Amino acid sequence: MNPSPDTPVYNLKAVVRETGLKPDTIRAWERRYGLPEPRRTDSGHRLYSQNDITMLKWLVARQNEGMSISRAVVLWQRLQEMQTDPTDAAAIAFSTNLSMAEAGHASKNDMVAQMREAWVQACVNFDEQSAERAISQAFALFSVEVVCVELIQRGLAMIGEGWFQGRVTVQQEHFASALATRRIEALLASTPAPTRTSRILIGCPPQETHTFAPMLLTLLLRRRGWDVLFLGADIPLDNLIVTTRSVHPQLIILVAQQLYTAANLLEMSQLLVNERVPIAFGGRIFTQVPEVRQRIPGHYLGDHIDQAAQVVESVMALPRIQTALTPTPYDYQEALHHFKARAAQIDAEVWRRVGSSGVLHDDLVRANSEFSRNIMAALVLGNLDFLRPTLDAVEEIFENRYEMAEQMVDTYIEAYLNALELHTNGRGAVITRWLRNELYQSYPGLEEEAVPIPSRAAAINRG
Repeated sequence: MNPSPDTPVYNLKAVVRETGLKPDTIRAWERRYGLPEPRRTDSGHRLYSQNDITMLKWLVARQNEGMSISRAVVLWQRLQEMQTDPTDAAAIAFSTNLSMAEAGHASKNDMVAQMREAWVQACVNFDEQSAERAISQAFALFSVEVVCVELIQRGLAMIGEGWFQGRVTVQQEHFASALATRRIEALLASTPAPTRTSRILIGCPPQETHTFAPMLLTLLLRRRGWDVLFLGADIPLDNLIVTTRSVHPQLIILVAQQLYTAANLLEMSQLLVNERVPIAFGGRIFTQVPEVRQRIPGHYLGDHIDQAAQVVESVMALPRIQTALTPTPYDYQEALHHFKARAAQIDAEVWRRVGSSGVLHDDLVRANSEFSRNIMAALVLGNLDFLRPTLDAVEEIFENRYEMAEQMVDTYIEAYLNALELHTNGRGAVITRWLRNELYQSYPGLEEEAVPIPSRAAAINRG
């Protein structure tokens, strides 16, 4: 019996084969527009239906006709709201020939989206005047909150995705970030004096260098009258304790974007338990892997920054001190200790095995860094399932650069697994067991049995 069109049965590779889209494009559309909406298996892998494939093909066809993807998504959703089949030829003709009257009454969301696209394009072209003009026009029409969140923050997110996919250079991303940061700093400098007496500290845990989101939250809270002290990026643990004792805040907000900085946030929050100050937290990693929220003793700020200010209002109305969490399991603690001690040897072994396969130096550095620091973070946070987005990130590193990407991924994964088994000597079994089980489900190119690895004696003789 054939599955119904809405039954999720196709994996990502099957969808790529059917639509011609790259995996990172499909994931980006899912994150940015909410389409497609794959189901997840118990192990966290995406499964798509025939309807998802049909919808993706429809969006590609509209792009080929010259329509932007954002506009195509809006049309698909509008036709569905009208209970019209978007794939019907008459429906396509109707939707793509909108009347001039409708076009002249664009919604606020459409106008902001157009300004956002203009700002992003200006940034990519290093056109500072056009970028500033787009922002100024937006401020003339909309509130500070709308412009900062809907245009600047989401525009930066689009540019960040473009960088990760290889469509935007580091210089273009830095140029846009500098313009956005300068604008927020100017707005912060012009905020009036606080009207509320309670003080809030905002900052980033160790190694977290992305400051735009906490800086924007500082602006949103100051505009609500709160006395907010922004501490910036990469705050050392000891320094935060000293500052807390000095300024006596009623709330501390910490923002982490990566798994490894979320682990640092956990350590920081555990130290702050003794200071008896409520903690709130947020950041991209907590929307990407929602289960990580359960490991942080504090108040979650929500999935979107425009929600965060309201959450802060609620917390400040009824402050609650966080409590310490259950300690990390012993086998995780032992594996973490042993992995830290052997991380350099594991990286060197991966280099020895993969270095001659054609992988570029910078890509191997990125892949090894993603694996090692996030393995340690998942062990600190007490759940290796948190590593699943890391596997996607490593896969995308190769997919964006190599024609034989799938073979390169298989080669790299085998090398890393064998390097782990060689150098952790059984005390990292919790890592290798999880990783091997996860990878055999994700990468059918890997054999069920591990590639034979040298004995420890052989390794010593070789060296």
